[in-house]
Amino acid sequence: MKSYRKELWFNTSARRELINITREVENCLVESQIQEGLVLVNAMHITASVFINDDESGLHQDYESWLERLAPELPHSQYKHNTYEDNADAHLKRTIMGREVVVAITAGKLDFGPWEQIFYGEFDGKRKKRVLVKIIGQ
Repeated sequence: MKSYRKELWFNTSARRELINITREVENCLVESQIQEGLVLVNAMHITASVFINDDESGLHQDYESWLERLAPELPHSQYKHNTYEDNADAHLKRTIMGREVVVAITAGKLDFGPWEQIFYGEFDGKRKKRVLVKIIGQ
């Protein structure tokens, strides 16, 4: 069995952003030369997420609205965590959206269902953060 590891780095221009990272993960798969196995993609920061869904702008707007209703950013004073930071909402949004995804690799390709794409969700941006890609197989 072979193993491959790579970090993908992101520096978002907004506090919250959804980035389609499918191509970057596919590039990692090509680099790994693994044909059959599994790929793990996980956010390495507690205020960011990795998830799978459709790459459709209306859905992305729905995520923003839904997450803001569940864990509104403002007022910052509503959260006990926000004594020296203002990102409690980002921690909660990450919990809702999840930390990682695992995708099967078949014949050297990500084995997706229709419309599935991998996204990095940033909920406390404007600074450098990373995602781990770990691929195992043969």
